[in-house]
Amino acid sequence: MVDNSEVPLENGANGAQDNNTENTVPFMIGAQYIKDFSFENPRGIETLSIAQQNMEVDVDVTTNARSINDEGVFEVSVFVRAEATHDDSPVFIVELTYSGIVQVSGIPEDDVRPIVLIEGPRHLFPFARSIVSNAVRDGGFPPLMINPIDFGALYVEQHVDAEGSDI
Repeated sequence: MVDNSEVPLENGANGAQDNNTENTVPFMIGAQYIKDFSFENPRGIETLSIAQQNMEVDVDVTTNARSINDEGVFEVSVFVRAEATHDDSPVFIVELTYSGIVQVSGIPEDDVRPIVLIEGPRHLFPFARSIVSNAVRDGGFPPLMINPIDFGALYVEQHVDAEGSDI
């Protein structure tokens, strides 16, 4: 078993002390949090029998980011909306905005946007997925397991030709 308690965190990869006082980590998530959340069960108790039947679930995941300051700090958000229906009638609706504060440094300016909008959501998504799954389960339904998302492809789809981006 390796005891990491004696390994200084400020050492470089080769064990030498880092004399650079600036943060050399190119990508870091400083905080993450639920920004907005809603779970609706519009038909109440009627849906308990539906929970064991086939429901059609539509899941939509989008991302966004906004610059917080000029020092490479961004708020990155993952939006998850899932709506379950049975016989064209709503069973449940869950909406989550899960956000994180991302800092980038030492990255070429042209690469900042894709890194923030691909790597930020990639790190935040497992937490958002868990929150949605638990909320659906706590609502009396089988847990909703959202498939992994290719945030690189989502970035291309949503942001490559987007005008007026937040970052």
